[in-house]
Amino acid sequence: MPYTAKDYSKLIGIGGFSETLLKNHFTLYQGYVTNTNKLVDILEQMLKDGKTAVPEFAELKRRFGWEFNGMRLHEYYFENLGGKKPLDHYGTLGKQLQCDFGTYEMWEKDFKATGAMRGIGWVILYQDVVNGKLYNLWINEHDVSHPAGCNPILIMDVFEHAFMIDYGLKRADYIETFFKNIDWAAAESMLLPKKGG
Repeated sequence: MPYTAKDYSKLIGIGGFSETLLKNHFTLYQGYVTNTNKLVDILEQMLKDGKTAVPEFAELKRRFGWEFNGMRLHEYYFENLGGKKPLDHYGTLGKQLQCDFGTYEMWEKDFKATGAMRGIGWVILYQDVVNGKLYNLWINEHDVSHPAGCNPILIMDVFEHAFMIDYGLKRADYIETFFKNIDWAAAESMLLPKKGG
């Protein structure tokens, strides 16, 4: 069953993100969905045709992680935008951030500092599903550096396409706008219970 691009047009009009920027971003995301579907079809056909020993099979297998993660990370990113309520510091996520970082403010400082690093990529608040601990990590490319056994909770796109149209080189201003638009309920819904608990 092919993947279908989700409709995120409800985000048009959120503060600090122009319609042009969002529509361009949605188009880029739709390209990841299209390419993921193409690779699924091609790889299935190559398997049926017994062409798994050719270099093209290996390269397409490697490419699949880039396209699939590009699709999925954009979905997580768009889904954790559009919020209008602040984080409930006494809710599950708020308490976990305080537990793992000392205070919410220390977590936020770390997340923003990670997003301000030079380079392209993603900042992801991950939860280790074994012990429940939260970590802010930099992911340079879609298909590498994701920590094994961790669950993404909050995703911020820091590739230039996510902010340059509206903010130019002012990444810090984009990060502030991102924080004003976090849907904390969506982020909290990504938390998993600790194993064995």
